[in-house]
Amino acid sequence: MDRVLTTFIRALRNADIRISTAETLDAISAVDLVGYSDRMSLKNSLALVLSKTEDEKAIFATCFDRFFSSRGGALQPSDLVDELTDAAGNATGQDGERGEGGHDAQDARLAPGEMSSAQSSLGQLLARGMRTEISAAINSAGQRANVHEIEVFTQKGVYTRRVMEAMGLAELQQEIDQLNHSTLTADRNLGRDLTRRREWLRQLVRDYVEHQFLLHADVTGKRLREDLLRNVRLGAVDHRHRRMVQEMVLRMARRLVAAYSRRRKVFDRGSLHVPRTLRRNMKYDDAIFDLHWKSVKVDRPKVIAICDVSGSVANYAGFMLMFLYSLDAVLPKVRSFAFSADLAEVTALFARHDLDEAMALTLKQHGGGATDYGRAFVDFRELCLEDIDKRTTIIILGDARNNYGDTRIDVLREIYARCRRLIWLNPEPRTIWNTGDSEMRQFASCCHQVEECGTLTQLERVVSTLVKIST
Repeated sequence: MDRVLTTFIRALRNADIRISTAETLDAISAVDLVGYSDRMSLKNSLALVLSKTEDEKAIFATCFDRFFSSRGGALQPSDLVDELTDAAGNATGQDGERGEGGHDAQDARLAPGEMSSAQSSLGQLLARGMRTEISAAINSAGQRANVHEIEVFTQKGVYTRRVMEAMGLAELQQEIDQLNHSTLTADRNLGRDLTRRREWLRQLVRDYVEHQFLLHADVTGKRLREDLLRNVRLGAVDHRHRRMVQEMVLRMARRLVAAYSRRRKVFDRGSLHVPRTLRRNMKYDDAIFDLHWKSVKVDRPKVIAICDVSGSVANYAGFMLMFLYSLDAVLPKVRSFAFSADLAEVTALFARHDLDEAMALTLKQHGGGATDYGRAFVDFRELCLEDIDKRTTIIILGDARNNYGDTRIDVLREIYARCRRLIWLNPEPRTIWNTGDSEMRQFASCCHQVEECGTLTQLERVVSTLVKIST
């Protein structure tokens, strides 16, 4: 039986589509008739024999697109490949070469001076940094490593290692070791460059394995999939699992509301006022009947969220705003601002629409420009500076990549001086902060707290800390 088809049917079953043996045989006949060359004919033919209800047809369409796109060299998710291409560039010095999507090849800037040429096949692939080649190599290695057989989240590391080994990790590691011990500066520079690129590749392969787990994991393992989704990078969550992540966010928010609502009620009541209680109960011959409490004026803080909604960062912004707006019982009213270049307040959008619709409108109105943090800070100062005081907590969510523009760090310092707390949440891994056009080191100098916030677990931890501060 066709291995590709049987693997796809297994993925459909794991997505809650019930497929009988007879339907499997019908699918085999359909593939024999239409083949794999015409993608649309294949999709329509299999949809007729494998999906029955409207819900199943929708699930089938999603699974088909995810399954077959991941086999054609278009790695899912592709955003981290963009980071590799953009930030690593082309350290081989091939002037004028462009990767897929029009990215200019550029110096990785990991080490100054001359650099040798990589000799291992994987080293040469990483040095070129081309999206199509890297994607195709990962997919091919994944098939050789049988990554579709992954069943539980704890196997992610095992399969990541297998895919890396299938791509030639051992040969690359040997080359790096030799380069690091070389007496030539050009060799040592290449060794450092390949080490950084190897770590980028490991992150790409890890995301690929996570994607395969979500596609092939057993349907009875919903809790295992949720454990994975808690730790998968939010930018890698596709539409199929977005609803599950939203449900997890709401459950987390309800737990925080339940925990901190009780705490706030106790704190609002204040502590026992002993002198007043004794005086008011003297008429009862020192028997205590009426308790009197010290009145406490609750000066509730203000929370302002500033979100970069350019590119894949928009996914992180959406989940963070959902979390914040789900905590309305314990947090004060949240004001939200969004930008890619121009910054504008979007609080009213989230008040009038549900999250998906509000995010779509926000992206349409504010997500089209090139990221410009300096301009966003200036806009925020004009719109909101007078409202910032020592009760204000400001959360900035963004990758700090400013396209080499003016950061206007002076404006951020002014905001920092006026607020109670300024928290910067960066969805990128710490290992690539301050690479390429990232200005994270400069921005961090004007923040009270800087956190990596790329997964749901990290987001929950940060929001929980925020609730503690605010209650």
